[in-house]
Amino acid sequence: MSQVPRARVQRDTRGLITVVAQRQSGRILGVSAVARDAGELAASAVHLLDAERTVEQVAGAWAPYLTMAEGLKLTCQAFSTDVTTLSCCAV
Repeated sequence: MSQVPRARVQRDTRGLITVVAQRQSGRILGVSAVARDAGELAASAVHLLDAERTVEQVAGAWAPYLTMAEGLKLTCQAFSTDVTTLSCCAV
């Protein structure tokens, strides 16, 4: 959560977002989150699962800035990128 701008603005970076994906295809199989306002992720996570999105698709998709849903994108980016090297506005 220390890389999620929304959590940083709220000054509460406790918690985590986990994305489980199929190794070969990258298809997202599950999402969990434990953090302040993690409930905001529920609808986005259900959409990703229902649409059978891949980690790569989510990592490259647009995400609204300063929302918890942006954390889903960052988590997917972490599969292939060191997110600590990204600027706050590059995500």
